[in-house]
Amino acid sequence: MIEHYIIVKFTEGTDVKALVEPVRGIFEETLTIPGVDSLDIRISNSDIANRYDLMIIITMEKEALPAYAASEPHIRWKREYGDRIAKKAIFDCDI
Repeated sequence: MIEHYIIVKFTEGTDVKALVEPVRGIFEETLTIPGVDSLDIRISNSDIANRYDLMIIITMEKEALPAYAASEPHIRWKREYGDRIAKKAIFDCDI
């Protein structure tokens, strides 16, 4: 199993709290991908300017990562929210 982290800093003025549930809705669809096990979305508790805003953690079998990357929800996430993202970090690790 791996954890796939997406850590996002949204553009200035984005209402992050308003985006949490719509983003959760998109990523919950990834739970139908064989090998994707769980989802956790966390919002930052800091308003310091250099902090990231949102962390998405998807637990999956390592072999599910290519299917996730090609999935409709992942593509929709990038299409619908990509222009609101100032920075992001992607990190995968074994668990």
